[in-house]
Amino acid sequence: MNRRQFLKSSAGALAVIASSGFITNAIANKEEIKVVKFNEKEWKEKLTPEEFKVLRKAGTERAFTSPLNNEKRKGTFVCRGCDLPLFKSETKFDSGTGWPSFFDTIKGNVETKLDFVLVIPRKEYHCAQCGGHQGHIFKDGPQPTGLRYCNNGVALKFIPEVA
Repeated sequence: MNRRQFLKSSAGALAVIASSGFITNAIANKEEIKVVKFNEKEWKEKLTPEEFKVLRKAGTERAFTSPLNNEKRKGTFVCRGCDLPLFKSETKFDSGTGWPSFFDTIKGNVETKLDFVLVIPRKEYHCAQCGGHQGHIFKDGPQPTGLRYCNNGVALKFIPEVA
């Protein structure tokens, strides 16, 4: 297969994936979100090295290392970079994967894009306010969505509900 044939077949495969509905970007309240921008130096001052690696460089923390994996209280999970609420505790579930997992987001606060780092396309999601990488979406979660938002715990903060 020559380069031209490879590019044509790759483009065709991407078109099939895109038309399958796997690529979506449901931002209902985009105009209500004030985008947060810092330069790299400012992010490094604001975040720990591990947080910077995940949020700004799309890294992945080691499985089973986040205390948020075992968080069971009622509350809200917010972006570590900018405090935008991303998930409610009611949508968290134990996926057994070693990362905090959720079956739905707070509408409008998450954006998605395709990630080709592992060659096979994956759906990456990030904070709609600061662009911080959170994790990837898989189609093996519980109902009602059937989705698993597999999140890096270091990319989140938990805010407990006050009684």
